[in-house]
Order: sequence, then structure tokens, then C-alpha cells
Amino acid sequence: MITAVVYSESGGTYKTTMTANVAVALKRMGQNILVLDLDPQEGNLTSLFDVGERRGDPEADNLVKHILDMPDGDFRDLIETTAEGVDIIPSHDMLSDFTSNLEQKISYETGMQNMSREEYPRYELLYELLWNKQELHEEYDAVLIDPNARAEDLLYNAIFALRTLVAPVKPAGKGNLSLEGLEELVGNMESQLDIEIGLSCVVPSGVGQTNAHQQYQQQFEDTEAFATPVTIGNRESLMDAMWEARGSAFKVIEERWKTFEKDGKMVSEPGQRRVRDREIETLQKLYELAWFIATDTFDADVDPVLELEIQDHEKKIINLREADTTEVTTA
Repeated sequence: MITAVVYSESGGTYKTTMTANVAVALKRMGQNILVLDLDPQEGNLTSLFDVGERRGDPEADNLVKHILDMPDGDFRDLIETTAEGVDIIPSHDMLSDFTSNLEQKISYETGMQNMSREEYPRYELLYELLWNKQELHEEYDAVLIDPNARAEDLLYNAIFALRTLVAPVKPAGKGNLSLEGLEELVGNMESQLDIEIGLSCVVPSGVGQTNAHQQYQQQFEDTEAFATPVTIGNRESLMDAMWEARGSAFKVIEERWKTFEKDGKMVSEPGQRRVRDREIETLQKLYELAWFIATDTFDADVDPVLELEIQDHEKKIINLREADTTEVTTA
């Protein structure tokens, strides 16, 4: 089973869009996938996939209530299915207060069970919910988590539950610092919780043509400390368009979403975007990334063929085993 937390300490690394793109790529590879959005901030995965209508409703059942073992309904009712076939448990505003609610639970439980606070398994609650109570491994081939980057209880629960990290980084000193922070976080959790945590790969993202970017990229690719299967170039326009299309970069290209000025207003519409080779190559990189996570990290059997049904354009087929692109038909 494929399980990964897409984690980055620093912003601007395409963390949320990368989670969405890897999830959709795995779905296209034939995997039944669930994504958990643990980020309560605006501009999160829930907003991107246009789900979670009741995320701000304090009366609504949500993941926090289930983690803390005080649900208001069935766990399966939390799951929504996106337009691209990826199942998701949306974010909820209650995630912002997770630690304070957890502290109240710990005070109550330790008092009732005559145990110390140190004995309480505060980082194991999500693991218990996903695998022991809900047995998601019986239903899904892959589970991804997009966490809040703050090193607090929710992030620790996510890492304890999934045990494997994918780390997008900026090709800059800030990226190196975030990797050092990641290494420290993982080391502390491994020793404190007596578990092993794996790093699937590091993904340099937003790589431009400056000398500094190119040199940092080369350092990432040359190191033997971790794998860097792909590098994602500076594709700000493509990633920004995902928020307008409410979906993955695959959807942006296939439906040809573009934001432009019309009658004095900025609008976003499908059928407007030019089909650019560099953006098709970015989709191939994203598919390669999902392929690496599935096959190299988890030894999963997945479909290596990416088919792109581009509106009013050629259908493209990319076979990762053959590493070529074939235009099949012309619409």
C-alpha cells in the first residue's frame, strides 16, 4: 500500500498542488486513492478540489472529532469524491484547535485511567483511526496527507500514521534549511516514538534558469543522501490555473483553462489555454514522480501509461517504460 505525507517546512514549494497532482496521477495509474487534508488554512487542498462545503460549520462532523474519538456520524460520511475520481476527507476549521482539544482529552483520559500524560499516545491517534478502527488498507491502494507545515500534534500524527515522506523543496538556501528541519524532525520522532520513518524522495520545485537555481538543483541531484527522481520547473502559470480549474494540472491542460482579461474583468475559462510542450513535459514529470513513489518506494504494480485527452487537440500517450510521447489522433 502507498502511504505518504507530502511535507515541506517552507512555502512556495507547490506542496498542496503537488499533493493534488500526485493523487490524480496515482488515480490515473489505476489506484484507489484517499487524500486527507489536514491544513486548516485558506488555499488548501479542500479549496483546490472544490469540496468541503461544511468546513466552517462548527456543528458538522469532521476528522478531528473522529481522531479524538467523539464522532457525530459515520467515518465514511466524511469522504467526498472529487471530479477527477480522488476520494478526499476535506479540511475543517476545527483542525486549527486540534492541540487544545487534544489537551482536554488527555486531561480527561489520564484522570479516568490513572495514567501519566507522558504515557498517553498523543501521536498515535490518527494511526489508530485509519488502520485499526477504519481498516482503510482494505479499501484503498494509496493514502496521502497534505498537512499543515507547523511542527505540532497534527503533523506528528500524520507522520506516525503514514511513516513515509515526500519532500518538495525550493532550489535555494531556504530549501536546504527546510531539509535540515525535516531531518531533525524525523530523527526526533524516530527516537521518541521508536519507529522508522522513510523519505521517499526530495522534489526540487519551481526551478528557474538562474545560476543559483541551477547550482542548487545540481547539488540536490548529486547527493546520495536522498532520491530526486524529478525536478519541477517554474510553472507558476500552470499551478495557478489549477485553482481556477478546481483540479489538477492534468485537468488544466486537458480542458485548457486560462485566466485572462475580458470586458475589463479577469476571468478564467476552459478552452482558451495554448498547448505548450513544456507544460506537457511537466505533466510527464508529475506522472514520473507518482510512478517513482508507487514503484520504487512501495513496489506497487501501477499503469505506466499516461493518456491526455486535450480539448480540440491531439490525444497524447506517454508510456514511462518507453519514455516517449505519441500523438494518436487529431481532433
